[in-house]
Amino acid sequence: MNVLSLFNGMNTGRQALENVGIKVEKYFSSEIKPYAIELTQYHFPDTIQVGDVTKWRDWDIDWKTIDLVLSGSPCQDLSAAGKRAGINGKKSSLFFVFVEILEHIKSLNPNVLFLQENVGSASKLDVGIMSRALGVYPVMINSSLVTAQLRNRYYWSNIKTRQDGMFGDIVTDIPQPKDKEIFLKDILTFNKKYVKQINSDLIFYKNNEIRIKSNNLTGYDIINDYDCINLAFEVSKTRRGRVNSLKSPCLLKANEPLYYFYNDLFYRLNKIELCRLQGFPDNYCDIISENKSASLLGDGWTLPIIEHIFKFIQK
Repeated sequence: MNVLSLFNGMNTGRQALENVGIKVEKYFSSEIKPYAIELTQYHFPDTIQVGDVTKWRDWDIDWKTIDLVLSGSPCQDLSAAGKRAGINGKKSSLFFVFVEILEHIKSLNPNVLFLQENVGSASKLDVGIMSRALGVYPVMINSSLVTAQLRNRYYWSNIKTRQDGMFGDIVTDIPQPKDKEIFLKDILTFNKKYVKQINSDLIFYKNNEIRIKSNNLTGYDIINDYDCINLAFEVSKTRRGRVNSLKSPCLLKANEPLYYFYNDLFYRLNKIELCRLQGFPDNYCDIISENKSASLLGDGWTLPIIEHIFKFIQK
């Protein structure tokens, strides 16, 4: 296949194709983060970097040869964690650049396949706009089925579709993957290097959740690092123990560490644990820093989910 990956990030699409045995002839990547490009070229040196997605008309690509277009357009304006500017917000409106590119390729190759992913907390209005633009409604799949994190995402694709409802709407027909029953405790390393000291007098339990007195918020807040938005679990007190976030659907953002609590100690998730949460090998991000790894993994795709979707290309 010849593949064009927009908002390529850490190149999960290419790795998923490789893992399911689909041969890639040419892989074009549109990405602007230097450390994302560095990680991509480290694992797949033959990746062709084409640059800023908004300058796609200048790219040197034989458009009619593209077989698959991948897009994980920015979610910041769609997410419940953001300001809810919506699909027309400054960042999330880049979705429409993907639509322009896809329509251009379709005019030359009507059989081109595509996959678009976005955040599960997007409003119904925005999901409807995106679905009508793509001509297909999405399927929602939670990464908790294949990894140790709760991460609901919409996936729009024509790889496998069916007609649904009175009006025969086209919907993405990717079935749910089998639950692998992976728990948070299964992926943790309990590395003492990442222990964070928090005054135990500030901690209490409520409704089986660990809570902490916050100096910046009234009352009590779910445990975080005061200004962080991520939720931490106590491993021994949760049945599933999957990583979740209270206010953000994202795994984490750069400089916003996520913690877990075990045997009266708070641990910050380390690079190995973050890779495991997204289904990557422990050493996948070894060449870049902790913060850069966290940024890419937090914004990225869950590898086993993309593998699951791509298996239907072969079928």
